[in-house]
Amino acid sequence: MNSVEIANELKDLLNGTNIHVQLSVPQLVEKATSRGEAILTVDGALRAETGKYTGRSPKDKYTVEEESTKDKIDWGKVNRPISSEVFEKLYVKVVNYLKERDELFVFNGFAGADKDSQIGIKVINEYAWHNLFCHQLFIRPTTEELATHKTDFTIVSAPNFKADPAVDGTGSETFIIVSLEKKVILIGGTEYAGEMKKSIFGIMNYLLPEQGILSMHCSANVGETGDVALFFGLSGTGKTTLSADSDRKLIGDDEHGWSDNGVFNIEGGCYAKTINLSAEKEPEIYNAIRFGAVLENVVVDENTRICNYDDGSLTENTRVAYPIDYIENIAKPSVAGHPQTIVFLTADAFGVLPPISKLTKEQAMYHFLSGFTSKLAGTERGVTEPEPVFSTCFGSPFLPLPATVYAEMLGKKIDEHGAQVFLVNTGWTGGEYGVGSRMKLSYTRAMVRAAIEGKLGNVETTQDAVFGLHIPTAIEGVPSEVLNPRDAWADKDAYDAKAKHLASLFNDNFKKFANVSEDISKKGGPLV
Repeated sequence: MNSVEIANELKDLLNGTNIHVQLSVPQLVEKATSRGEAILTVDGALRAETGKYTGRSPKDKYTVEEESTKDKIDWGKVNRPISSEVFEKLYVKVVNYLKERDELFVFNGFAGADKDSQIGIKVINEYAWHNLFCHQLFIRPTTEELATHKTDFTIVSAPNFKADPAVDGTGSETFIIVSLEKKVILIGGTEYAGEMKKSIFGIMNYLLPEQGILSMHCSANVGETGDVALFFGLSGTGKTTLSADSDRKLIGDDEHGWSDNGVFNIEGGCYAKTINLSAEKEPEIYNAIRFGAVLENVVVDENTRICNYDDGSLTENTRVAYPIDYIENIAKPSVAGHPQTIVFLTADAFGVLPPISKLTKEQAMYHFLSGFTSKLAGTERGVTEPEPVFSTCFGSPFLPLPATVYAEMLGKKIDEHGAQVFLVNTGWTGGEYGVGSRMKLSYTRAMVRAAIEGKLGNVETTQDAVFGLHIPTAIEGVPSEVLNPRDAWADKDAYDAKAKHLASLFNDNFKKFANVSEDISKKGGPLV
């Protein structure tokens, strides 16, 4: 099938009598509840359960191997190839399946707040609540924009369509297939809504660098004086929490581009973890949970409809999706200048990395390429406790191009704009997972605030003996014994052994970057 034939199949599908296009939030809520897809909570939010798929399914994600793009893709465990033949046969099956549904829901919107690089997207959903999710997370068009909307990429989502691996050529009943040439994302066999969001992010990670724009898995905010801060990190490391600061305007919580004009949000909403959420610790997120917000897998009392955010019995990866304007203090539009502060967030399950350290240029590039963190419970299928992982550029599951493309662009941006870079550990302290405790959010906020306000530029530091990181000796609001991780461990010998073990993991992982300059590999990494 060529692109015209693909488009004709879509046109035929969209001309059906079962199509609802651009329903309002109240209409989608009514549809979702009347169809039994979800329930309303006491706060007015819509709560849905996603069944056995409560996180992304990376082993079921594929990119179609096509002549026009195959030489650009970084093929491997992340970008797994699938043939055009497999894609086209599944595509026809899914479209025919959707034609037989009683109702389908269509959303037209955008990705990218920068008008120069913005793409038009169309989402076709089997579920009303999925359509509401997309309505809230992508950029919503004005009436004028809707009248002239042009679709660049289309998501076709059929969660109840299950593939037959023996017949359809997939690895399981689930599939997330991206065709860059046909400009279609085909999703089936999973009810986890995050697959739609991240698929569009992957598309932007392919398109933006070709325009000289760095695409980033990060949150961003801006101060009253226009000072911009970026927060890189994988799911669960604190991007959303730390960027939602009442004293700073939120640009976005997860996906951004950095062009010659500055930073812009790729999305129109936020997708925050809610496990152990409280009004005291995260008031911005807590207060955003109201009518129009979409909760995933949050346990709700059947009678009172009160949410129990401490209950992770369905999954630790409980989530809420809401439009960015549910946050009171936001940048309008979602664009700002060039960053002065860049924060790399890691959730170190070993408990040996400092809670904050200032990085040299070489260390910044090393840690960006390494992307060390711990994969937290629930973010992917089968993950039930933290697992150490190296995720290149703090977002390798979403990067179709070689990692060095993004790293070289970031290094150039740091040089051009003089940004200071910090590594912040939001993981464990006083011992590894199971022994120590998670770093207090209040301490992390105090450290990050000090970095953004420029208070750590010339402070006294000590150099970590294993990783070579420069650790501030004093930060207001943070106990001094917390700042140096070795001091927080009762058993110093156990700390030393664990630190050297993590250093060896860093060194082994970095061997895959054979083409990186010696300055980065020798000066940026561990000293041992």
